[in-house]
Amino acid sequence: MVGRRSLWQTGRMEIPRSVLDVVGGDAVWSADHEGLSGGVRKTTGAAGTFFVKRGPDAVREHERLRWLEGRVAVPAVAAFAGDWLVLADVGAPSLAGVAPEAAGAAMGRLLRALHALPVEECPFDAGSDSAVAAATAMVETGRVDPDDFDDDHAGCSPADLLDRLVKLKPADADPVVAHGDFTPANVLLRPDGTCVLIDVSRLGRADRHRDLAIAERELPGPAFAAFLAEYGPTTIDADRLYWYRLLDELL
Repeated sequence: MVGRRSLWQTGRMEIPRSVLDVVGGDAVWSADHEGLSGGVRKTTGAAGTFFVKRGPDAVREHERLRWLEGRVAVPAVAAFAGDWLVLADVGAPSLAGVAPEAAGAAMGRLLRALHALPVEECPFDAGSDSAVAAATAMVETGRVDPDDFDDDHAGCSPADLLDRLVKLKPADADPVVAHGDFTPANVLLRPDGTCVLIDVSRLGRADRHRDLAIAERELPGPAFAAFLAEYGPTTIDADRLYWYRLLDELL
């Protein structure tokens, strides 16, 4: 339990007053909860339950949540101060715990709605050039863990995959509003069947294969078929699927 301070990933950090006003001074801060990375803290107290993020990704997420509001279902922003983002608890589990085919169908419906948004209205660039720049920064700063690579990249170094990424980079085509990390864990399912999109810091204008590649990787055969049945007819390019999965290894 904390008052004005909380132990964060890099040490003790001063909590902005506007954040404390929302979560409450009696809030218990925890990093031990399903599906959340070390950069997210859950708070529980008299004021309710909230999820708190901080850093550059939190700033990017806040910008994208503001743009998405009214377009697709996303968590409500309870507070934002500096690089601190406080999200209200949606009160729903992720699709990671749902039967694969049901999860695939729900993801297909949600992604169809996201990709149907007018791409020209989206102010965020997530095209291949900016994606390669982000991957390069991750490799150069030593933030890529090769132990997390997919089986077909086992034994490769981050530099190896970055070199491959640059050499195989496709031209941007078929742009949509892409999520950028479209996994079952990043979709929450409310009891009424509504899907809520979370972790949107990578969202932006990109080839639709950026999301299709992750969905294919995360959903086993019949589940991906269920996904495609709900997503709707589309031409899938296997080379682009591979390139965007390769990109994801480095982000």
